[in-house]
Amino acid sequence: MKSLDTAALDHADKLAHKLADFDLPEGCIYLNGNSLGPPTRHVKEEVQGILSQQWGKDLVSSWNNHGWIDLPVTVGEKIAHLVGAGPGQVICCDSVSINLFKILSSCLSLSGNRPVILSELNNFPTDLYVAQGIERLIGSELCQLRLVDAEDIVSSITDDVGVLLLSHVNFRDGGMLDMKLITDQAHNRGALVVWDLAHSAGVLPILLDECGVDFAVGCGYKYLNGGPGAPSFLYVNQKLQGQFTQPLQGWMGHASPFDFDSSYRAASGVSQFLCGTPPILSLGALDAALDIFADVNIDDLAKKAGLLRDTFLALLESDKSLVTLKLESPRGSIDRGAQLSFSHPKAYEICRALHEDGVIADFRSPNLIRFGFSPLFLSFAAISDAVGKLSNIMRDEIFDRPEFNVRQKVT
Repeated sequence: MKSLDTAALDHADKLAHKLADFDLPEGCIYLNGNSLGPPTRHVKEEVQGILSQQWGKDLVSSWNNHGWIDLPVTVGEKIAHLVGAGPGQVICCDSVSINLFKILSSCLSLSGNRPVILSELNNFPTDLYVAQGIERLIGSELCQLRLVDAEDIVSSITDDVGVLLLSHVNFRDGGMLDMKLITDQAHNRGALVVWDLAHSAGVLPILLDECGVDFAVGCGYKYLNGGPGAPSFLYVNQKLQGQFTQPLQGWMGHASPFDFDSSYRAASGVSQFLCGTPPILSLGALDAALDIFADVNIDDLAKKAGLLRDTFLALLESDKSLVTLKLESPRGSIDRGAQLSFSHPKAYEICRALHEDGVIADFRSPNLIRFGFSPLFLSFAAISDAVGKLSNIMRDEIFDRPEFNVRQKVT
């Protein structure tokens, strides 16, 4: 693919105007939005306003006067628009891990004598850790985690499986599962389905209501650009609300938290999934970050993400210097999300060398380099430049320099 093609793609880009909403460092090509999205200019302004005016001057009155108390719901409704959920089904709070604990525990309370949580071997580890923790907490008679290969998921939904726990897009290779097909088949076999949307929300079309999904969780700091450690979100299908009480019974999930009743009464609907006091600084940042999606069509986001990804792959595979990078993502565009993963024995060192040259990707053990393609702040020219820098690093074996062989805590 020639550079002229990338220029033409940039000229035709419906989302090109969004690049100016981000203030990335000069010379930085950021291909790591699938790990941590960058801040928009609007986020910086809004967080400063929270610090200086709302918290700094209005103090505790901001819980009422600036809507702090309602932020979990406000932010949840903004995210609902991005994941195909009707009102009253999405709320923003806590982390993915904590929300998964709430959801999986609730699922087990609904599943009767079907104690198995079924997942795939290569699911994101924290999802599996949470399920393992529940199993240790309540015993294997009430909870058993069972892991199978991705191709065996549907055939493994036996009569003892109460919950199917899956990632919509796999964090390692970017492979995408068919949400509608798998959800329907799980329901036909009597199992509930929990989808982890961490690597798809904000960049791919998601239709939770239309697919009949039971529960879902997602991340606020990847493609939603909410900031490091931004709160997670969770989805509870309207048809299941009121049928159970989630186990982490904090005061904000009480029906009347400011009555300070010594006995717990769950709030109605998805609000019972709240626990402690909302983290206003991080919630406020995520709230502001989501404003960039207000006038964006999710299909346009997905189309550009796919074009960025496929352009990167075409340029890489046309360069003889890059033949030692092995594509680990699915070959078909319809089967993968907004990232590409390549394996190489020196994957970590290559990532470090890229970073030094202004291209930010990431490494996943044992030998993967991941490139994420966030459509709001990437141009096609930047994609071409990134492949050129990667080519130089591989051709001249720059990654073999000693400084790139020192492992850092975060990869």
